[in-house]
Amino acid sequence: MNPDAAFRKVRRDVDPDFFAAEAAGLGWLAAAGAPVVEVESVSPTGITLRRLTTVRPTPEAATAFGVALARMHDAGADAFGAPPAGYTGCQFIGERPLSSVIHDSWGEFYAAERVEPYLAPAIEAGFLDTADAEATRAACTLIASGAFDDADPPARLHGDLWSGNVMWTPDGVVMIDPAAHGGHRETDLAMLMLFGCPHLEAVLDGYLTAHRLRPGWRERVPLHQLHPLAVHAAGHGPAYGQALGRAARATLRSAGDAT
Repeated sequence: MNPDAAFRKVRRDVDPDFFAAEAAGLGWLAAAGAPVVEVESVSPTGITLRRLTTVRPTPEAATAFGVALARMHDAGADAFGAPPAGYTGCQFIGERPLSSVIHDSWGEFYAAERVEPYLAPAIEAGFLDTADAEATRAACTLIASGAFDDADPPARLHGDLWSGNVMWTPDGVVMIDPAAHGGHRETDLAMLMLFGCPHLEAVLDGYLTAHRLRPGWRERVPLHQLHPLAVHAAGHGPAYGQALGRAARATLRSAGDAT
């Protein structure tokens, strides 16, 4: 391997599964034909990836990325919450634990495994106040009841799809640093919308040409942003706790509007 063509990440202060989870996620997404960075090697203390050259984002690359993202989601997963196929270690989003407990119902999975685990750390850190925590718990109760469940099967998600994990290269978009699992396709899109992405509407247009979303998907964006907001509220300041409360209240209102 040419060392100039490799990018090495080394950490000795992380869980032994930390880099294995990253490699497993990248391999699982690549198996679906997704544009992800190539893994050269992995160990408990590091991972070596193919080095990426970045270029200016273009609408054409964004549209192609949207199509590829839809096809990746369509590849599916064994269950809601399922880790990458064949991987049995711990999962992470950033440096926080990510549950691999599976559920038959998306709503039960999303509330119990993707939102609620991060509320106690957010409260303990002082980043989530009582009113916003109560609103979020009320939203979780509603979500777990099946109010937002649909017939969409588990999608193969990147799981941490913010703009920093979307690299624009001469060959198009390449994704890095997944928290890959089986979930709802709208969650990846909502995270991309939460943190911004160059030519976002072109990405969405490309996605919709490859896979139509159920009507009302834009109104469900706050619902699907609860997960990334809860993760960030646990460690990145009170602004995220406040945003989590707003998204929870919007989720509660959207259920009322649908009745």
